Amino acid sequence: MHLSPVLTAQATYPFVRIEQAKREAAAAGIEIFDFGQGDPREPTDPLIRQALADALVETRGYPKAEGLPELREAIAGWIGRRFGVDVDPGAEIVPTYGSKEAIFSFAQVVVDPASGKDTVLITEPGYPVPERGALFAGARVVHVPLLEENGFLPDLEALDEEALSRTALFWLNYPNNPTAAVAPVGLYERAAALAVEHDFLLASDEAYTELWFREPPPSALQVADRSNVVVFNTLSKRSSMTGYRSGFVAGPRWVMDALRQYRPTVGTAPQEFVQRASVVAWGDEGHVERARAAYARKREVLLGALDALGWRVAGSEATMYLWVETPAGEGSEELAARLLGHGIVVAPGSYLGPSGEGYVRIALVPTVEDCERAAAILRGFA
Repeated sequence: MHLSPVLTAQATYPFVRIEQAKREAAAAGIEIFDFGQGDPREPTDPLIRQALADALVETRGYPKAEGLPELREAIAGWIGRRFGVDVDPGAEIVPTYGSKEAIFSFAQVVVDPASGKDTVLITEPGYPVPERGALFAGARVVHVPLLEENGFLPDLEALDEEALSRTALFWLNYPNNPTAAVAPVGLYERAAALAVEHDFLLASDEAYTELWFREPPPSALQVADRSNVVVFNTLSKRSSMTGYRSGFVAGPRWVMDALRQYRPTVGTAPQEFVQRASVVAWGDEGHVERARAAYARKREVLLGALDALGWRVAGSEATMYLWVETPAGEGSEELAARLLGHGIVVAPGSYLGPSGEGYVRIALVPTVEDCERAAAILRGFA
């Protein structure tokens, strides 16, 4: 019996490794403060929960891949209010089962080795799903490093011409996981221009656009020419709806037509009751503002403790993450293990890509009270 060589070559998913280490520490009697995984624990707003309950009926058919018209209109309305961009809800939006599955499978829709378009460009450190999806699609993956000296932005001018000529897909993710950097519209404009010039798709994972602390981040949808731009977003982080699995893809008609052809095969449309709840979520900003305020409180608590400890925070502009430089001479896994000995779970930067070495990621997901207790531990950390 043989398995996919892509599957057998995969290392353990990074957050599974973190979960295993956390369980071992808890079994040893250590009280755990889990800052390891970006899984929001803020309560889902009662209005959203009520909308879900109201949509439950005795029977319901299979959800259609194109999603409810009401949901597509709600998403288009939110995009218009938030980014000032008009998107056709009938032609340019496809609701998705969260964004993870859509990001993973997207390379299967666009990679075409027979035509020479066999390459996917992926920034690192970063979310591992775009790379894994590209590998399962049979693509060649080229890593684009995000370095602090470049503001954790890709150096687009350093991209190899041969690689660009073979590129089918270039993934960006801003606000960035894990570095918490925000991209200017100018970066999207240059990347979109390269996409047109070299005939590839610029795919922008924008799961964290609504978690910010100073200025609302832009979207790749705001570029002048969106003909080769596809944006992915989700309610998981914005509305603390990870378990609901609801997001969307927005892009040019020809790409959305391809997705509408592909997606019925994999059967990943959100359930209709989730779609009804999502309509309410995209239409309300109050619960998002309250979530931002909660993350801001937790951020300030942790920043104060890290400052007292003398550890430098390299990134905290947006997202739910702090990107923290490790002390001199200490590796990211070494520091994470040392912190875990005190019950504080963080993600080693090396788990998220080679350029992540020298940093750890702290996810601001515990309660404010637990953040304060963890901060007290950090202040006494040596």
